[in-house]
Amino acid sequence: MKYRRSLLVCLLVALSMMIGFVAGAVAHEVRPAYLELREEESGEFSVLFKTPMQGDARLALVAVFSGNVEVMTPIVSRPTGDAMVQTWRMRAIDPLAGQSVVIDGLRNSMTDALVHAIFANGNGWTARLTPSEPSAVIPASQSAWAVFATYVRHGIEHIAFGFDHLLFVAGLMLIVRDWYKLVKAITAFTVAHSITLTCATLGWVILPSRPVEALIAISIVLVAGEVVRMERRQLSLAIVRPWVVAFAFGLLHGFGFAGALIELGLPQGDIPLALLAFNVGVELGQLAFIAVLLTAVYSMMRVVMIPRQAVIASAYVIGTVAAFWSVQRLDAMFL
Repeated sequence: MKYRRSLLVCLLVALSMMIGFVAGAVAHEVRPAYLELREEESGEFSVLFKTPMQGDARLALVAVFSGNVEVMTPIVSRPTGDAMVQTWRMRAIDPLAGQSVVIDGLRNSMTDALVHAIFANGNGWTARLTPSEPSAVIPASQSAWAVFATYVRHGIEHIAFGFDHLLFVAGLMLIVRDWYKLVKAITAFTVAHSITLTCATLGWVILPSRPVEALIAISIVLVAGEVVRMERRQLSLAIVRPWVVAFAFGLLHGFGFAGALIELGLPQGDIPLALLAFNVGVELGQLAFIAVLLTAVYSMMRVVMIPRQAVIASAYVIGTVAAFWSVQRLDAMFL
């Protein structure tokens, strides 16, 4: 029974990898935009607007306010590889609190926008705008619960579209066929990436994003190779003590999570809360992915018999997709 379950998992993983391969080609389109409004003096705000780029062109998004605002300085634009960052200063002739902010062009995109306002009195506000709801009213302050809920959603969305992270978890599920060892390995992975996510987001440890992304893809290739080794009755550290390997690679994946969170931006007055909420969202998304796979397995076990070769075939599918990502990301490092 245990063996049949593992074979079915393999087929599901192979299918998810194919979906991930296709979705990964357009994943950049769902990266969120970010608008930050920081009150430097009474009624005067420094503005930072970050929009995703597709090749050399940025998404055509514009921040529009319902009240009377005046642009005080020229807009300065600079590309950062996968996003365009624009900065300027503006004066809110009408109080900003109570105005509506609209991200014009959001309805025609596949992305969301995170809007964060910091007022001189210490109050802050964070909201997530979507193509279906591209506007919101700026209040004078926001509850801690609203900040927490916003960043939990972003954590869930990040892991849902983080196909490389999900591939790694799926690879662990192929290696670990025992419930106790699976829980131990997933826990080790969670603890490890929580450590580096926190350290990188707070600026204690900084690694460049492109090498990290390339190493994450390579880690998936290595896990896929371990699945093949196991099926050939060979032994290795990943097979005998998968939690050790899960912890080591989890440290690496945490830097990837941190890159996404830093790109989103953090509310300065609620950094610990936002960090915790994002991490909670990532874990909820990760657990949901595992639950979906296991639920599908138990459902299919009643009607399908899978040959032994499915395990190795699935490992090769995972490894091939991850190898493609590895080459793609290594190439991007030297452009």
